[in-house]
Amino acid sequence: MFVGPRNRREFIAGLGGAFTWPLVARAQQSGKLPTIGVLGPTTPLVESQPIAAFVQRLRELGWMEGRTVAIEVRWAEGHSERYAEIAAEFVRLKVNVIFTYATPPVLALKQATSVIPIVFASAGDPVGNGLVTSLARPGGNVTGLSNETADLAGKRLELLREVVPSLRRLAILANVGNPAAVLDMREIQAAARTLSLETVNSEIRRAEDIAPAFEAFIGRVHALYIAGDPLVNTNRIRINSLALGAHLPTMHGYRQYVEAGGLMSYGPSTVDAYRRAADYVDKILRGAKPGDIPVEQPTKFDLVINLTTAKALGLTIPESFLLRADEVIE
Repeated sequence: MFVGPRNRREFIAGLGGAFTWPLVARAQQSGKLPTIGVLGPTTPLVESQPIAAFVQRLRELGWMEGRTVAIEVRWAEGHSERYAEIAAEFVRLKVNVIFTYATPPVLALKQATSVIPIVFASAGDPVGNGLVTSLARPGGNVTGLSNETADLAGKRLELLREVVPSLRRLAILANVGNPAAVLDMREIQAAARTLSLETVNSEIRRAEDIAPAFEAFIGRVHALYIAGDPLVNTNRIRINSLALGAHLPTMHGYRQYVEAGGLMSYGPSTVDAYRRAADYVDKILRGAKPGDIPVEQPTKFDLVINLTTAKALGLTIPESFLLRADEVIE
């Protein structure tokens, strides 16, 4: 499924000019150049900053689109059924390496090919979900960076309670079609039990499930935890609008959710993960085998809070909390 002209313009605009698409040069040289297939699980707008970081790091490593490498980008736009379609297309195109983000697209890619190297910028429990044999020796054709999201569950709830001291009942919104989101949900449930918090699960599988999920817990809970996922990320503005309308503070795992109106997030830096993933792609294009490159853990974590959302919810954020935050959005 090729990206149409409109999607390509959106992608370029989203990068803020991070790199251009010399179509003539590509047509002339793509047959000779190594090709990176990029499976974007969400949209160009959602992933503009991290993708820009990925491309910039490739440039720093000597990979210039249209000159030393060709880049084929496809967007799933939050529709999980597109992962297999895009994976099959990359196999037909015989790309040299595939780059993606999040567990479900990696699973689809791995099912489509056991030969083409696959690099992921983030995945939950890569060993448990069958992406790699071990973190130290991935084996096979897949490697990348673990997002370690589940391990952060307790920390996130402690931060949420600092901002919402009255928290007693917590809703958890998760796409149960994503193994990583299910794991995240279970870890949050376990962390909630240790803090004597009750939880209400709201399981979704598609965008149409979001509004009914809210109806199920509105008026019953004091805050909402959002399990990070491409489907949820694609619909994050809608989700945050519904949460604000229900007067529910939200906790997220990634900065982009807070940019889109969520209250707060704590988790690995997506931009940093995409940059580091570019190093994996570089090594593979230079001859390294993905199975020999260890899966790494995140090294940079961001605490982000949206003061505009906090004010709309009537919350007063402690000064000590603001001083610890890596970013305060106003």
